[in-house]
Amino acid sequence: MKYKAYTLRNFQSIPQFKKIPEDVIQHIKVVGSVLPFKVNNYVIDELIDWNHYKTDPIYHLTFPQKEMLKPSHYNEMESILQQTSDKSVIKDVSNDIRRQLNPHPAGQTDQNVPTLNGQSLWGIQHKYREIVLFFPTAGQTCHSYCTFCFRWPQFVGMTDMKFAMKESELLVNYLKHHPEVTDILFTGGDPMIMKCKVFERYMQPILENLEETNIQTIRIGTKSLSFWPYKYLTDSDADDYLRLFEKIVSKGINLAFMAHFSHPRELETEAVQKAISRLRSTGLQIRTQSPLLRHINDSADVWADMWRKQVNLNCIPYYMFVARDTGAQHYFAVTLENAWNIFREAYQQVSGVCRTVRGPSMSCTPGKVQILGISEINHKKVFTLRFLQSRNPEWTGKPFYANFNEHAIWLDDLTPAFDDQFFFEEEYEELLVAEE
Repeated sequence: MKYKAYTLRNFQSIPQFKKIPEDVIQHIKVVGSVLPFKVNNYVIDELIDWNHYKTDPIYHLTFPQKEMLKPSHYNEMESILQQTSDKSVIKDVSNDIRRQLNPHPAGQTDQNVPTLNGQSLWGIQHKYREIVLFFPTAGQTCHSYCTFCFRWPQFVGMTDMKFAMKESELLVNYLKHHPEVTDILFTGGDPMIMKCKVFERYMQPILENLEETNIQTIRIGTKSLSFWPYKYLTDSDADDYLRLFEKIVSKGINLAFMAHFSHPRELETEAVQKAISRLRSTGLQIRTQSPLLRHINDSADVWADMWRKQVNLNCIPYYMFVARDTGAQHYFAVTLENAWNIFREAYQQVSGVCRTVRGPSMSCTPGKVQILGISEINHKKVFTLRFLQSRNPEWTGKPFYANFNEHAIWLDDLTPAFDDQFFFEEEYEELLVAEE
């Protein structure tokens, strides 16, 4: 299959849109002027049920919906589109709305960007001791865009919101100075949007300097298996990629695809199943993750089905995330209580080989916070929580408690159950002061 992308400029030429009502088209135009929109022919032809598109999970995953903007933002954007065709004016209004959507949650710009010899490395994030995130410049787009994506600022043309780095030599130099780092995560965007020759240019300096760093695992965060499995089947460099992956594994590196699958439908096509088989033949692992999202997968049965399908394809269920506090969170978020119930009910339905999954997990500023359950302690209803990852590794694994709040959708909505503050808060504030 030959790749073809549709954006705000040409989506009305999608054949299925001949029967789409005008008001739906207007919603896409308005919301797509603020949040990024791109979809391809594989998603359109093989994943979406167009007879029931209004409730189809993959349609909601890829096509903007009116409610993804709050009413005031939607009305403001619609009004300016009706008033003018001046692109600079429209862009200014769009950017103003975008800046109100918490474009870089969890301290990404002010706390996660490391320095080397006094230089800020604006293509690297180092939040947790053992892992560094790397944003290759050529990988800062995707085959299609997820409407929930917390990295949406990478795609909207605002350079002040974008992480990227051209030179992997700077990354290698940073790794040489930080032997505590064992893992690199190539992320974006989607690194697998790149041609193999380009990706190899980023990878080669890392492989050539393995003995001078402590790198043991290379992870690749990607939605390519869901949105363009032909990347590993019929694209012109599909075989080149497989040989490169074999080369990486042969170096003794644990190579892992952190594959984003948000619904069982993404695992059901012949193309994705063949692509998974070819990738696994190189020796790499495929670990799977997704947020829990209203309108897409907010059902225990959906998650249980998805985990079983993943395991049957020899993938490893890894994370269920909570929808992040950015972009259209109000549209996608479920309450923490519902998130826990969905996770538990799905977990109960599957066998032990599926129970490698962890969650529900919030990727918050202090770290990844897992909801362990809802309990009653001293006649008080509480959330039991723990860090799966944290800015201070000593916090990891330590349980703590928050007052139960049936409306809570994020850690910021919770208050400590038995103290004036959570156990980590004072030290976290000290860390911030030290970084300044």
